[in-house]
Amino acid sequence: MPAIVKTDLSDEDAYVYVIETNLLQRSFAELLPSEKAAVLVARYEKISSQGKRNDIRQEIEALEETCGHDVHKSQKSRDGLGEEYGMTGRNIARYMRLDRLIPEFKDAVDKGTLAMVAAVDLSYLNVKMQKLIQQVAEAEGKKLKPKQAVELRKMGKEITKEAVESVLAGKEQKKPQSVSVKLPVELYERYFGQMDAGAVQEIMEKALEGYFGKEAAGV
Repeated sequence: MPAIVKTDLSDEDAYVYVIETNLLQRSFAELLPSEKAAVLVARYEKISSQGKRNDIRQEIEALEETCGHDVHKSQKSRDGLGEEYGMTGRNIARYMRLDRLIPEFKDAVDKGTLAMVAAVDLSYLNVKMQKLIQQVAEAEGKKLKPKQAVELRKMGKEITKEAVESVLAGKEQKKPQSVSVKLPVELYERYFGQMDAGAVQEIMEKALEGYFGKEAAGV
């Protein structure tokens, strides 16, 4: 089998070789979801200069004795890429999100154990959060459902091991029954110093109702 051995390549150059070789040997439709994501991101973001990509393609094409793919002729917008691959711009964007997943989630998408729509939501979380979710799900032997991925995405920075376990268990997140509001001591003593907590709450409710009632009426 003819081959070219390349050494001392940067990660970006090596990545381009892998992508271009895959597309020369296999059609885009045959690629796994994570591979499609890598191809689209590379095309969209121009990992390396177009001139360098052309040099690499020519080298590979000479080795494979093929003319290559027309889709490489120019860098286009997301919608333009969609037209080339027979996909909508929205689907292009969804696939590109997959490239932001940790390897474990990419593998799950490729195997079909993680739905695309769930993967897209998880892609908005940082690597640390994704790893936490993946570890909890694996430990409990559970698959992430789209609805659960949406809940986890909404949590953002508030994601904890306990929160993930709760979501996977199908438990609803309980909202706090009360909220603490701080008042200066002098203000509190002036108006509420001789009252119990129940009376203070009642006055606060009436005061707020009166205030926001006037605001709504434009008074």
